[in-house]
Formats: sequence, C-alpha cells, structure tokens
Amino acid sequence: MLLLIAGIALWAATHLFKSIGADARAGLIGRIGEMPYKGLFSLLIVAALVLIVAGWKSTLPTALWHPPAFLRHVTMLLMPFAVILFISARAPTDIKQFIRHPQLTGVKLWAVAHLLSNGEVRSVVLFTGLLAWAVLEVIFINRRDGAWKKPAPVGAAKTAISAAIGLVLTAVLVYSHVWIAGVPLMPR
Repeated sequence: MLLLIAGIALWAATHLFKSIGADARAGLIGRIGEMPYKGLFSLLIVAALVLIVAGWKSTLPTALWHPPAFLRHVTMLLMPFAVILFISARAPTDIKQFIRHPQLTGVKLWAVAHLLSNGEVRSVVLFTGLLAWAVLEVIFINRRDGAWKKPAPVGAAKTAISAAIGLVLTAVLVYSHVWIAGVPLMPR
C-alpha cells in the first residue's frame, strides 16, 4: 500500500509543480535547460507510474465495501464520456467551448466511475487519490492562468470525429482492461 500511496503522491507533486511553482519551474529550466527539465519530468512521471503499478499489484484486494452490481453498469456508461473528455484536450473539438479542462474532467469522471464499482481498499486509495489530484490541478491551473479564454469553435464534424475516436479507444480499453488492470470486463 505504501508504494501505491508514494506513486500517487509523486504523480500529484510532479504535475502540481507546474501549476503551483511556475516561478520555481522557470528557474529550474533556466538552470538546467528545457530538454533536461522535460526529461526529468518524464522520468518522475514514469517512476510514479511504476510505483502505482507495483503498489497496486503488491496490495491485496481487501474489501472496504461491496458495491451493488448495477453500479458496474453505471461505470461502463460513464467511461466513454471520460475517455472522450480525456482525448478532447489534444483533439479538435467544440467540447472545449463548454469545459475548460476536458482532460482533467475526464480523469475526474474516470475516478468517480471507478469508485462507484470498486470497493476494495487499494481501488479507493488509487481513485480517490487521483480524483483529489485532478480537482487540485484544476484549481491551481485556474489560479495561475486567470480568466478562461475559450478557443475558437472547430465545428460539429471535427467534434464528431474526436468523439468517434474516443468511442473506439473506449472499446480498446474495455477489451484490454484485463491486461491493464488485471480485471476482465468482457466474458472470455
């Protein structure tokens, strides 16, 4: 469990450094250069992911609560929206006309959806930790960046293409969930 918590903390601290410590970040880039900074950032993110995965695998799935079976269907219903929102940060879509931080909103929806259908301690720690990070990230980015300047609209066609890509990615994630998380979502 400690590895899992350490991984979540490292993930959050590394990401929050960009939004909370803008001056410190600029100073660090000035001292070591932009590419070494990006390399260090990437290395810390990979280390965080390794700790999260190792912590997840080394923690026994001890039940904290037993979610009702219907919540699994709610999770499956929410996940396409979470994935579409997640990819919308980098895709041409008009979702950005309505949601300032679609990627972080997707992470929050992903975490809530998984909390609904997973009642073991390690799941609660993982999804609550990443939900808390995403909420804090939005708050600190908004403080740093000030008023929201909506991007120019891109049109329904590009938005539909982005949504379709999100749906395809959702199908891939559902099928590969057994290899990603060790939990099959589709009958074999």
